[in-house]
Amino acid sequence: MAAIPVAAIGGLTLSASFPEPGWWFLAVPGVALVVWSLAGRRWWTALLVGLASGVAFWLPLIDWLTLYLGPVPWLALATVMILWQVMWAILAAFVLNNGARLWRTPRAQVGFIPLVIAGLWVAREGISSVWPQGGFSWGRVAQSQADGIFGHLVPWLSTAGLTFVLVWLGATIVVLLRTEGARWLWSVPVVATVCALLVPAFPIATSGSMRVGAVQGNSDAGLFSDYTPGEILNDHLAASEALVGKRLDVVVWPENGNDIDPLRDKISAGLVNDVAVRLDAPLVFGTITHPDPDTYFNSSLVWTPGEGVTAQYDKIHPVPFAEYMPARDFFYALAPDLVGLVTRDYSFGTRSNVVVIEETPVGLSICFDITDDQQAYDMQREGAQIIFAQTNNADFGRTDESLQQLAIARLRAMEMGRTVVNISTVGVSAIIAPDGSTIEELPRFTAGAMYAEVPLSTTATPAMVAGRAIELLLAAIGIAGLAIVGTVAVWAAPIKTRRRASPGRGERADTAGAPAE
Repeated sequence: MAAIPVAAIGGLTLSASFPEPGWWFLAVPGVALVVWSLAGRRWWTALLVGLASGVAFWLPLIDWLTLYLGPVPWLALATVMILWQVMWAILAAFVLNNGARLWRTPRAQVGFIPLVIAGLWVAREGISSVWPQGGFSWGRVAQSQADGIFGHLVPWLSTAGLTFVLVWLGATIVVLLRTEGARWLWSVPVVATVCALLVPAFPIATSGSMRVGAVQGNSDAGLFSDYTPGEILNDHLAASEALVGKRLDVVVWPENGNDIDPLRDKISAGLVNDVAVRLDAPLVFGTITHPDPDTYFNSSLVWTPGEGVTAQYDKIHPVPFAEYMPARDFFYALAPDLVGLVTRDYSFGTRSNVVVIEETPVGLSICFDITDDQQAYDMQREGAQIIFAQTNNADFGRTDESLQQLAIARLRAMEMGRTVVNISTVGVSAIIAPDGSTIEELPRFTAGAMYAEVPLSTTATPAMVAGRAIELLLAAIGIAGLAIVGTVAVWAAPIKTRRRASPGRGERADTAGAPAE
C-alpha cells in the first residue's frame, strides 16, 4: 500500500523542519504528505498510516533521549505521542473521505474540510501537551517556525493558531488536488499565504530596559556525571568573573547552576553572597532545595547582595520519569534499572513563576517550563516584563535537544513580546529580543558570560490576551466539524444501503463516495 511510505516520508519531512536541520519550509509539505496518505483510507488503514507518519516524525525528533538513558524512555515517550498521531489520523481520514457528503460543491469542500482537519490537529496537540502526566508540549508544528516566514504570526495567533495555519495550508493543498473542478480555487492557499506574509509584526512598546548578565559555566551537570559537590558552583563562580565591573541590574545562572543548596549550607551561601556583592547585582540561579527530609524542589532563587534569598520559584511541573517517578512500584516491576535512576521525587511547586527584581516583574522558567502555554499566560497575567529561561542540557550532549529548546524559547519571545534570556549549563545559551532575534549567544560547551542591555515591555500581544481561547476555538472547529460529518455519514448510511438493495430499473446501485481500502 503506497499510502504507508508516503506517510513515512511526510513524517520525516515534517521532522526535518525542526532543528536540526531546521528546514522550516518543509513543515507545510510534510503535513500535506501526511494528509495525502489518508485519502481513501478506512479506519484500520488510516491507523497504519498514522502509525507510519508518527514513527517517522517522533523517533528522529526526540532521539536525544537515547544519549544517556538508552532506548526505553525514548520509545516509551514516542509511543505515547505516536498513539495521539494515530488517533488524529483515523479522525482526519474520516473527515477527508466523507466530507463531500456534507459539503457537496468544490468551493464548500475546499472551504471547510481543511478547517476541520487543522482543528483536529490543534486539538491533538493541545491534549497531548497536558495529558497524561502533564503531557509533552514538544514537536508542535508551530515550533518549527522560529526562523520561518510565518513565525511573525505567533504574537497575533498564539502557538496553537500558528500550528492551525500551517496544517490548514497543507490540508488545503491536498483537498484541492483531490477535488474535481477546483482548479480556480488554487488561488485560496496562494492568497492566504500572501496575506499572512503581509501581516505586520506586532508592535512591542518598551517600558524601560534591564542590564542583564547571563553565565554559562560549561559544567558537567548531567544525571550520570561524576562531579564532586561544589564543582558546578565553582564553574559558575569562575565564569561570572567576566561580568565583574560591568553595570548590572541582574545576573542569571542556569538551572542547577549551584549544586549545593545555600539555604542549608553556609559555605555555599557565603560564596553566592560574595559574588553577588562583587557583581553589585541580584543573582538568580537554579538549585535543588530540600526544606525537609521528604521534600525536594527544583528551584530558582533570587539572591540579593547582603540580604540573601528574597524570592523563590519552585518548578510547577516536574518532568515525569526524570524528576519524579509516577506509580514507582508498578514501573519498577517493569524496568527496575531505569526506575532506580530516578533516586528522588521532586515535589510540585506552588509559588508564582513571577518574581520582582529591582522593582521589575520577571518571569522564571525552568527547563521544559518554556514549552508550557499556561505558564506563559500566568507570567503575562502577573505582569512579567522579561523572561529568564533557565535550563540544564548537559544530559543531551551535542544532540538537537538544546537547539530545539532554543527555537521554542525564540518562538515564546515572539508570542509574548518579551525578551527571553535562555541560559544553560552547557548551551546553547542566548539572549533573545521580543521579535525573536538573537542579541547575544554562547555556543555549546563553552564557559562564558553574556551581557546586554535589553528591552522590557508591558505590551500584551493578542495571543496572550486571548490565552487558551484561541486553542479552544480552533479545536472546537475540528471537533464540531467531525461531529457534523459523522452525523451526516450515519444518516446517509441507511439510504445508501436501501439504494444498493433495490436499484431502480436500468440503474446501478450507488457506490459514489465509498472510500477505497
